[in-house]
Amino acid sequence: MLNALEVFTTVVVGVMVGVEFSVAFVINRILNALPGDSGQLGRAHGGRMLGAVMPVWYIGSLVLVAVWVIAGWHHEGTGLAVTAGALLILSVIMSILLLVPINNRGRTWTPENRPADWKQQMNRWDRFHYIRVAVIIAAFALLVAALA
Repeated sequence: MLNALEVFTTVVVGVMVGVEFSVAFVINRILNALPGDSGQLGRAHGGRMLGAVMPVWYIGSLVLVAVWVIAGWHHEGTGLAVTAGALLILSVIMSILLLVPINNRGRTWTPENRPADWKQQMNRWDRFHYIRVAVIIAAFALLVAALA
């Protein structure tokens, strides 16, 4: 049963990493290349859509890792899972303190009401997001190593 939990947790975190990687290195680049206001409108829509899903995914991933650690406390790889959990905690803290405030503003913007510095704010979000992606990739890698 522990093995199934470990695999399920790793898959859930891995898919989350894939989505966030895609946002950072594919979706946002596509949106930034769109003409006119399309990119800003796409970012606002993405902020609303993913802003509703990702908190559940991040917290759910963290809970799964915590259950893994508790259930497998005396098994090999638990130290790696603990470290992965710490990195996921860091990613949640980063999200709450750095990314969510920008996202909450950006998801309400339209071409008519966006601030003059909206591109700078999106660039700031992107920089924080790159760091968060690196953190969750490291957490995922540790979970994979814990399985081995």
